[in-house]
Amino acid sequence: MWKFFNDKAKDKKPYISLDMNNIPKHIGIIMDGNGRWAKERKLPRTMGHRAGVEAIRGIVKECDKIGVKYLTLYAFSTENWKRPKDEINALMRLLVEYLKKEIAELHENNVVVNTIGDISKLPRICQNELKNAYEKTKNNSGLILNLALNYGGRDEIVRAVKLLYKDIKEGKVLEEDIDEDTISNYLYTAGMPDPDLIIRPSGEKRLSNFLIWQCAYSEFWYSDIKWPDFNGECLHEAIYDFQNRDRRYGGIK
Repeated sequence: MWKFFNDKAKDKKPYISLDMNNIPKHIGIIMDGNGRWAKERKLPRTMGHRAGVEAIRGIVKECDKIGVKYLTLYAFSTENWKRPKDEINALMRLLVEYLKKEIAELHENNVVVNTIGDISKLPRICQNELKNAYEKTKNNSGLILNLALNYGGRDEIVRAVKLLYKDIKEGKVLEEDIDEDTISNYLYTAGMPDPDLIIRPSGEKRLSNFLIWQCAYSEFWYSDIKWPDFNGECLHEAIYDFQNRDRRYGGIK
């Protein structure tokens, strides 16, 4: 099981002891810093992205191991199309390579591979691999791995409004029945809990259009560690910090 995991922290101090009764149900991660990681090492940016893919393996394994139910990874945003064409093509090749290489093991470990975002804009080979991965794993009952691809929070809300408007026109939804739950049901994450914890490595402290409806009461954790170096120990630090916060949701305890 999980033969692909190579924990970079295994020779370091033991992981922080976590309260296993207070593990975040849903974690979102903005995987940031691949390019800067490569630049620091005088490597092409594409090598940073490849190292970032290696980090995904370990984090998926660790989330599954400690009982996280949903892991949403911000892999390619609606704004990332502004990047150089060569870099975009390299990212798409890495996506296909990752799915082909890892899908059997993910399936063996009961992981569901899901996508959020408009994947119809991705290259056909990416769409096919993503659809194949979902079909192969959709009946699994373990960790749900959401790959956010061609995803943007504002775009998601616009899409939700259009779908809701269509259903109102067709008489499927009554205006007086519309509430927050109604909106949530038209998002890509319909049926999933909102993220308890959102992690952003690399030193940046902003959402960058990630899950902007869903994160209303999420806890945020930032780190200067760039994504390729983010490992199980870092994940435990983020969760430990989460477990020591007082989540009041606007109320008083």
